[in-house]
Amino acid sequence: MTTVSFKEKLSTSEPYKPLTTGGKRFMGRNSAGRITVRHKGGGHKRLFRDVDFSYNKHIPARVETIEYDPNRSGFIGLLLYADGERRYALLPKSVKVGDTIETGESVSARPGNRLQLKNVPIGGFVYNVELKPGNGGKLGRAAGTHIEVVARDQGYVDLKMPSSEIRKVLETCFATLGEVSNDEHHLTVIGKAGRSRWMGIRPTVRGTAMNPVDHPHGGGEGRQGRGLRRAKTAWGKPSGKGQKTRTPKKYSNYLIVSRRKVGKRTRGNK
Repeated sequence: MTTVSFKEKLSTSEPYKPLTTGGKRFMGRNSAGRITVRHKGGGHKRLFRDVDFSYNKHIPARVETIEYDPNRSGFIGLLLYADGERRYALLPKSVKVGDTIETGESVSARPGNRLQLKNVPIGGFVYNVELKPGNGGKLGRAAGTHIEVVARDQGYVDLKMPSSEIRKVLETCFATLGEVSNDEHHLTVIGKAGRSRWMGIRPTVRGTAMNPVDHPHGGGEGRQGRGLRRAKTAWGKPSGKGQKTRTPKKYSNYLIVSRRKVGKRTRGNK
């Protein structure tokens, strides 16, 4: 079992109370109480931090604190704006307490600053990218991730995702320069089943260990192969092993320039 040391990276252990709320987590259940996402439930209580993904204040802000957020893998920071308002934001890994962060069309290309994609240099790394102008950051928010700007043409910018997919996004969408903080997050080894339960992750049972009535991979005397050419979910849909699972007629298909590489990860495809 391993952990990431936060001692040198965080500036405080207590959140800013006016921007925190309690509340019940739904644990994978819908409004009718039925499980719609499996393997969720239990776990430690969490305070919800109101993180601003829209950055709709176009005035300078100073980073007051760098904090841990139990609801996400990257670190967040408390920003003090020039007008006195405070907001939480997702921080890049190079920003420190006391640094200034700006948002706008003509701000400098410095890590932590938020600007339109048309003003980001080709080859630059961004995160927290909008899919629609003014809709708030949606892409590239996990710890250590970044999205590369690879081309610009006819009002669109081509972005290379962490999955290796290349897609078009309107050049007027905003994005934050840099890479998401806490890049050592992927080195964590959970180590034991109980730690998964603390995180709110319930056990996952293999399909081959089930009966035929419960899963397409189930049944057979002793240990058996799945007996199917393609792996399936419990509901008979294709899953994993390099299979395409994207909806064939998805509304955003015209924005995909290059599909993600699937199957075994090699040295050249990470």
